[in-house]
Amino acid sequence: MQHDRLTARNVALLETIFGERFLRGFDVRLWDGTVLPSRDVTRRFTLLVNSPDALRTAFAPPVDLNAGKAFVEGQLDVEGDLPSAVSAFNAADVDRSLARTLHAGYLLSRLPRAGNGNGSSPARLHGEKHSRERDRAAITYHYDHPVQFYESFLDRSMAYSCAYYESPAMDLEAAQRAKLDYIARKLRLRRGMTLLDVGCGWGALVIHAARAYGANVLGITLSPRQRDETQRRIEMAGLGETARVELRDYRDLQGMTFDRIASIGMVEHVGLAQLPAYFEAVLRALRPGGLFLNHGIAEQSPGRRGGKARGFVDRYVFPDGELVAIGKSLEIAERCGFEVRDVENLREHYARTLRAWVENIERHRDAATEAAGARAYRTWRLYMAGSAANFAAGNIGLFQALLARPDEHGRVDLPATRADLYPPR
Repeated sequence: MQHDRLTARNVALLETIFGERFLRGFDVRLWDGTVLPSRDVTRRFTLLVNSPDALRTAFAPPVDLNAGKAFVEGQLDVEGDLPSAVSAFNAADVDRSLARTLHAGYLLSRLPRAGNGNGSSPARLHGEKHSRERDRAAITYHYDHPVQFYESFLDRSMAYSCAYYESPAMDLEAAQRAKLDYIARKLRLRRGMTLLDVGCGWGALVIHAARAYGANVLGITLSPRQRDETQRRIEMAGLGETARVELRDYRDLQGMTFDRIASIGMVEHVGLAQLPAYFEAVLRALRPGGLFLNHGIAEQSPGRRGGKARGFVDRYVFPDGELVAIGKSLEIAERCGFEVRDVENLREHYARTLRAWVENIERHRDAATEAAGARAYRTWRLYMAGSAANFAAGNIGLFQALLARPDEHGRVDLPATRADLYPPR
């Protein structure tokens, strides 16, 4: 009888949480073998409730952290389309009335208390937020897995940012190559120019700009693992004379000048309070007339459900990461002396990129788990699926902002039109 009561209470809680959306496009499978089939012909995923206390773990405050924790620890899981599962949870939370919320709290109190679990490994940083030492620790935490782990879901270039799908038929690798070319076209990159890549990741842009465009490229990163892998890739490509990588903070660019600067997926680590210092450092390092492409994730819908997932992401994936609305970011850039020349939102491209990464890591689950462990696999699978859902819903955006430093006569290195960005195929 106790077993039956636990099952009934879990089902009642799920019905309350999802409301009219319960079992719409998904099944539920409980720890005791009970299966609740989808009411629709099309089933996108199956929600696995793997223990009697799983839902109490997941929906105990703060939900934005504990739901992710329950997934990472294996108490909850999803078979099938994980981004769709995240979207379903987000929609259920948005639509929940006060009465449903109170009833859910009552049902939650009647479930078994969660055990201590096996413990995960959330980030525990010390010191002043966005100090040099703490930023270095945050980056090291995020990239502290073996290279083979990232290889399990990235393309061969190891481009770890939004791809650019020029056609519906493009695969991930082609779309990442198209992204690198798109960046180079926006920067009007030419042979012999000097390019700085701030936060160069695994060196995809560094290598592509040197090899395909003949640029002299410096990549900087705070991650020793990224520096070592990028250096290895530069040497493998035979580009040692035109490409190099250094461990360097963006605040340490004194005395350096470049024709072009790119920052691809790094600004999220800077923090709102440090954005003036960030833009000022880049402006000083850019020659008059030069161009800067700032590519990063931005908050789009304050107060909507997408922002609530950031508790989990901050603790388990991107410690100290901050998403700043594009309008605020551009306002700060202008105050620092930049001129805004072009702004584009590629959020649909990032939703598709993240779905491709989720498919890849699921396909290479054994390799990812062997490289970094089961918790890392589950953490990143959830983080990428959740991000895909939130980009698709418009909760967050991916903006490329082309900024210029006008010379003393107001001139910048740009043609009269944007026609060169879209050459005929």
